[in-house]
Amino acid sequence: MSVAVPTRARSSAALVLAGVLWGTGGLAGSLLASRAGLHPLSVAAYRLLIGGVIATGYLWLTGGLRGLPRTPRVRRRLFAVGGLFALFQTSYFAAVSLSSVSVATMTTIGSAPVLLTVATVVRTRKPPGAWTAVSLTGSLAGLALLQWTPGEKVDAAGVFFALLAAAGFAALTLVTATRVEGLDPLPTTAFGCLIGGAALTPAALWAGMAVPPQADVLALVLYFGVVPTALAYAAYFRGLEGAHPVLAALSALLEPLTAALLSMAVLGERLGAAGWCGAAVLIAALAVAYSKP
Repeated sequence: MSVAVPTRARSSAALVLAGVLWGTGGLAGSLLASRAGLHPLSVAAYRLLIGGVIATGYLWLTGGLRGLPRTPRVRRRLFAVGGLFALFQTSYFAAVSLSSVSVATMTTIGSAPVLLTVATVVRTRKPPGAWTAVSLTGSLAGLALLQWTPGEKVDAAGVFFALLAAAGFAALTLVTATRVEGLDPLPTTAFGCLIGGAALTPAALWAGMAVPPQADVLALVLYFGVVPTALAYAAYFRGLEGAHPVLAALSALLEPLTAALLSMAVLGERLGAAGWCGAAVLIAALAVAYSKP
């Protein structure tokens, strides 16, 4: 009896969960920055540090640290993940500060699957399949309709940093697609977040990391570190074990879709006709990606 379909289904479900949880992070990060008066770099550092501390604490309480191998290969993987976390977060927030949230998000999330497709073609020397091309084209079109604002300025430096962030996310996907023996997704997430957060901390301290001791702000910090960071990346790395890297990158497109729907429900923002068309096209393209091998 074949287990390929159930494995694919579990991987796809984990990737969908990761994309949706990432989408809640946009709203949480925005609220945290406004209520605590934090620089975006400080928000990114808090995200990685809190997520890493919570995930490591959970592993310690459940005994998940006892069997963790301490081989050079494991150390190289964790430092690679941590460095790519820091690169991705820093480049993305630099793109946001130089252009806008919509342009930075669309360029970063939209470019990652393209970069992964190119890398796969170069590595395998085979063109992408027809369904991959259809899903990729539909995803980019849907994302553009969902987020693009006519007349919005596009800064060349902002686009550069967004592409750098996309390259960091694509590299993170390729690096973690190959499993290291004895290293599960949750330890990868925990120590990768801690290493990435530690790398961002000096710059974040310079920008200011003081948080007012208010219940709502502290709850936002905790939620931001646990749900869209620790849980989301653990689910993403789990899904990567049974899915193609391009499909994994396409799942990240659920982040802006979820964020747009949450902004409507929580902040009262409106989604125009083009936005609704983009959401429909994006969902259809992702359905093709998840249903076709």
